[in-house]
Amino acid sequence: MGPIHSVADLIDLIRRRLGVIVALTLVGMAFSLVFAMRQPRIFQASEVLQIERPKIASGLAPSTVESSSARRLQLIEQQLMARDNLLDMIAKFGLFADAGKLNQTELTDLMRRSVKIEGVAAVREGFADDGTISVLTFTARLGDPLQAQQVAQEMAARTIALSAQTRSDQTRETLDFFLREEDRLTSAVAAFDDQIAKFSTDNDLTVTGNVDLRRSEIASVNGAMLDIDRESIGVQLQIDQVDRAGRQAAVDREIAGFQAQLDSLASQRALLEQRAASLAEVLVASPEIERQLSSFQRDRDQLQSQLDVVLTRRAEAEVGFRLEQNLQGERLTILEPATVPEYSITSSRKKLAAMGAVLSGLAALAVAFLLDLRHPVLRSVAQMERETGLRPVVAIPQLDRPGRVLGPMQRLRAALGKPA
Repeated sequence: MGPIHSVADLIDLIRRRLGVIVALTLVGMAFSLVFAMRQPRIFQASEVLQIERPKIASGLAPSTVESSSARRLQLIEQQLMARDNLLDMIAKFGLFADAGKLNQTELTDLMRRSVKIEGVAAVREGFADDGTISVLTFTARLGDPLQAQQVAQEMAARTIALSAQTRSDQTRETLDFFLREEDRLTSAVAAFDDQIAKFSTDNDLTVTGNVDLRRSEIASVNGAMLDIDRESIGVQLQIDQVDRAGRQAAVDREIAGFQAQLDSLASQRALLEQRAASLAEVLVASPEIERQLSSFQRDRDQLQSQLDVVLTRRAEAEVGFRLEQNLQGERLTILEPATVPEYSITSSRKKLAAMGAVLSGLAALAVAFLLDLRHPVLRSVAQMERETGLRPVVAIPQLDRPGRVLGPMQRLRAALGKPA
């Protein structure tokens, strides 16, 4: 049967078990105070960075850093959270000096749990997500408020420096690549020009349309040989028409003159035939020469096209590099600097001690109630009538004997409800 059925029963229980309740409450308060004092105080400091858009529209001056800000900042976060970088910050600010002797792995893990980086995505333009970050927050939670502020500021400063260095290195490498490509292609085009010039000289192709000229020359040579043949026929007719009835010496001189003309014409014809043969040989080889020349020219034109593209890209890379050098591209700026926190983010020690005292009192009351349950005794007329339905005629209170002094064990047994 339960001992508590009214407020009077509760007051009677507290009166009878006051010693136990007070003792347990004091012990609980002591433990609560020790627990509250041993709780570490954590201070939180945050620094907020804003990602500013380029000052010049990308359509007018495109940047060569095309990856999204989210990916770049993710790479920077991985560099910040690297072991060497975290150990460098721990040594710089003397962090976790009161944590005992910890190895590098434990210090790195403790540091990673003490800092946090959060990014806020920018508002979408349309339905596509371009991976742009608008705000970046660095939070440090440490036992010292000044160290929390210093770590938050250091992480933000290193992020700004890494972002600027990453963008500058990327634009510099892009520009260097196109400069190297420009030099390579320019040298290749010049080499092809030299090769084409040498090939043209070796094959007598220095004059554009030389094949047509040679064909015209062959036609002229053929016409000249035809004229020589006509003259030869005319001279031969003159020889046949010589009057042989005259003096023999005069006839011989006249025939010798005509014969000399025939010999001269024959020599001219032989030279023309030789020239025609050489021109014919060149014309026979001309298609192969033209094919090789066209191949050289085609390769040279391809290289020139590549060089034109590289020149355009190099000009764009120079613009992007100047934007980064003049700090006119995308950059990180401090929107809200970290301050020294005035209050810890953990629960107040006073609140913990007060909650422990309240819980200790409630626990003491519960123990007192359990002690009465172990020894169910009818202690009043009301309990007698409630439990049995019988009303006692006489109620005799417990009287202590005068001059009786209880010892410590007896007082403890009396407090626990046991007979002395």
